[in-house]
Amino acid sequence: MNAPKYHLLLWILIATLLPLKGIGQQSSNTAKTNSQQLPTKRDGQHDFDFHIGTWKTHLWRLVDPLTGSTKWVQYEGTSDVRKIWNGRANLVELVADGPAGHFEGLNLRLCNPQSRQWSLNFANSRGGTLSPPTIGDFKNGRGEFFSQETLNERAILVRFVISDITPDSCRFEQAFSDDGGKTWEVNWIAIDTRLEDETDKAH
Repeated sequence: MNAPKYHLLLWILIATLLPLKGIGQQSSNTAKTNSQQLPTKRDGQHDFDFHIGTWKTHLWRLVDPLTGSTKWVQYEGTSDVRKIWNGRANLVELVADGPAGHFEGLNLRLCNPQSRQWSLNFANSRGGTLSPPTIGDFKNGRGEFFSQETLNERAILVRFVISDITPDSCRFEQAFSDDGGKTWEVNWIAIDTRLEDETDKAH
């Protein structure tokens, strides 16, 4: 092969490879940029750790929701919250008394590790069955959970909100909607205040 022809082939090869090198570097840089920009998904499996323990519960319940009723009844009691599966689930036992009588309830909360959402499954001692789960998660320290249930043979939406969370107190609020979520009527409010445990008393 003579020198001029050899140099010509060499330059053609270099000219061909240089753009490919640039494309490779650009793809690598783009991948790095995208990986840096992708937000890390919240784990969510310990969102209810704040509620583990024993609490004094002050409860208000609206009598006959979605009927125009404005009559509320109050209860005082305790909520005992136990951690299950290292925090990926927990069980709430609520016992309360008031003018309307004695109340006992359970709430089994389960975290779905794939969806990173929680389901809240409630039962009271009178019914003995779990209600349809309300499903949702926490954003910016506020939990919102939704479900569809039946009330007086009508399909309604249910919203359960957990807010005002501090190490020693939190608020729970349930509301119903019979117009597809356009308006909501609150029918259940509970304020929990942490009780001093035996360890605290020892100090």
